[in-house]
Amino acid sequence: MAQRLVIMWPLKALGTMTFMVLFFWGYFTVLRNPLTPPVVMPVTWLDTWIGFSPAALPAYISLWFYVSLPPALLGNLRALLRFGLWIGWLCLFCLAIFWLFPTSTPPAGIDWKAYPEFALIKGIDAAGNAFPSLHVASAVFSAFWLNRLFVQMDAPKILPLLSALHCSVIIWSTIATRQHVVLDAIGGVVVGAVFAALSFRQTRGVC
Repeated sequence: MAQRLVIMWPLKALGTMTFMVLFFWGYFTVLRNPLTPPVVMPVTWLDTWIGFSPAALPAYISLWFYVSLPPALLGNLRALLRFGLWIGWLCLFCLAIFWLFPTSTPPAGIDWKAYPEFALIKGIDAAGNAFPSLHVASAVFSAFWLNRLFVQMDAPKILPLLSALHCSVIIWSTIATRQHVVLDAIGGVVVGAVFAALSFRQTRGVC
């Protein structure tokens, strides 16, 4: 794993940073310019059961570390380009849905002034771009790739389990921070799993 982290590390670092800059540009452009008024997503009993938790914020933010792990651990240029291509297609697919069929999360009924740690995320990331949750989709896509890499590297069995746990906590955090509802998260899981499966069909052999 240490050897893989240093392979092409300048390219990986620059590529990841550039990708995130372009992603945020596209994300906020669509968020501020929906094609039609957003439809408010329905709340289910699971949303009420999960509830709001301020402790979920670090897990929500940790996505940006988590999604950086697969490209950091890839061992050759071809696999790196394939990963970038497929995560890019995933993002474009979700952005297209956000623009063509915009949705938003319902009002949480929470006085956000009582939670100043949420000020930045609530001020920047409005309630739009809800379904499917791109936060969840990218986490699930990364979880599948990390599991594949850990198996190929014959990594300790605890690592895939920790990765799956981290992904699960990120999914929970999208609901517990009230950035998404359960239906958004389910949609994100489906999108992430489908794009991961498609990417594996195109990326065979050692990564």
